[in-house]
Amino acid sequence: MTVEELEKKVKKLSMRSTDAKMNLHDLSEELPTDWEKIPEVAQETYEVFRELAAARRDLKAAKQAEAGA
Repeated sequence: MTVEELEKKVKKLSMRSTDAKMNLHDLSEELPTDWEKIPEVAQETYEVFRELAAARRDLKAAKQAEAGA
């Protein structure tokens, strides 16, 4: 992937992570209602943040490689 493509991916994942974080926050605010959804919402949030961290590492490496070229 190019640096531009990675930047777009990071931006999309960042927006998704914000949504996931808010979903988790909203769920916590409504407890004990819908407590059964905790594992599902938490897993979704975890996955998005895991993807975002990996994409940020990839972007950083791509930028370093581009600068060294």
